[in-house]
Amino acid sequence: MPVSVRSILSIHKVSKPILVIKFGTASITLPSGEPDVHIISEVARQVSLLHPAYRIIIVSSGAVGAGKAYINDYKGTMTQRKAAASVGNPLLVGLYASYFAPNGIFIAQSLCERQHFANRNKFLQLKNTFEELWQNNIIPIVNENDVVSDRELKFSDNDELATLLAVGFGAETLMFCTSVGGLLDDAGNIIGNVSNVNEVFKFVRTDKSFLGLGGMASKLTFAKLATRMGIRVLIFGMKQPDELLKALEGKAGTEMNSEKSTLSARNRWLGSGGLVSGRLKVDEGATKALLKRKSLLAVGVKEVTGEFEAGEIIEIYSPDEEMIAVARARETSSAIKVNLKTVNFEVAHANDIVLL
Repeated sequence: MPVSVRSILSIHKVSKPILVIKFGTASITLPSGEPDVHIISEVARQVSLLHPAYRIIIVSSGAVGAGKAYINDYKGTMTQRKAAASVGNPLLVGLYASYFAPNGIFIAQSLCERQHFANRNKFLQLKNTFEELWQNNIIPIVNENDVVSDRELKFSDNDELATLLAVGFGAETLMFCTSVGGLLDDAGNIIGNVSNVNEVFKFVRTDKSFLGLGGMASKLTFAKLATRMGIRVLIFGMKQPDELLKALEGKAGTEMNSEKSTLSARNRWLGSGGLVSGRLKVDEGATKALLKRKSLLAVGVKEVTGEFEAGEIIEIYSPDEEMIAVARARETSSAIKVNLKTVNFEVAHANDIVLL
């Protein structure tokens, strides 16, 4: 066992933190879309070394790429993507299982939808299932349930799914694997450490991989949420020897420093966004009140977007269009609109507001 891995194991002898690792389509597939068995074997080998020290979740893209060759005249329509995913998912999971098995590790498949995060009870059932898997030394392999997801319910990409899991479960570290090995500066060099995510969006290229839905902008967007929730974020590659292990030690890829967070488990789940039903834009006074952890009153609301019911999750934006919080609405969107000038009409209680 490498010395570096022994050091990781020694740190976590008492409690095993949660580690979420997301592998994008381009990072684990060949240009043809077929899974790259060499990369998947390396994923299994390196993750197996970390397995004794962490409760691990693997979020893996690549199902559509693995299955599209079996769909006649594939053009990438929504229905064809669903069909390709239904073929590719078992193929991909079978590969993971075959390479983890020699290390004595079993895996489980979990296909998630946004409703699993929007409803607190469903989310807790998901979490309890994962806890049972971990107690039996099983690693869950997670993907979006492409077969039934539609445009209203689907994740923007698996970067979002991985972030929702990391934030909701209270992960210590969230890792994004990419084909480029990290966030690159204008000269094409990997930026080793980022203290403020907002300052590095300027380095994002607008092109995406040949098969993936996301890109670096997606990773930075969700890294911003995760770091605000106290989660360390790493962007790394799999082209160099032991790159995953080295990234976890801060010796490869890009590390984004986490901010201090004291949120409860419930508020971490709420802060992950769940299934957002609407948004509010508030004035300067309401912004200041929210930052002082006060409740949101209707008199401070300037715009109401979307239709939502009491109890659903909404986003709250400042006058300069910065999302400053998410909250569970105390009133319906229609009730808020007709009470914008009503004194002491509470839109969201302080206990149901999570600042971002």
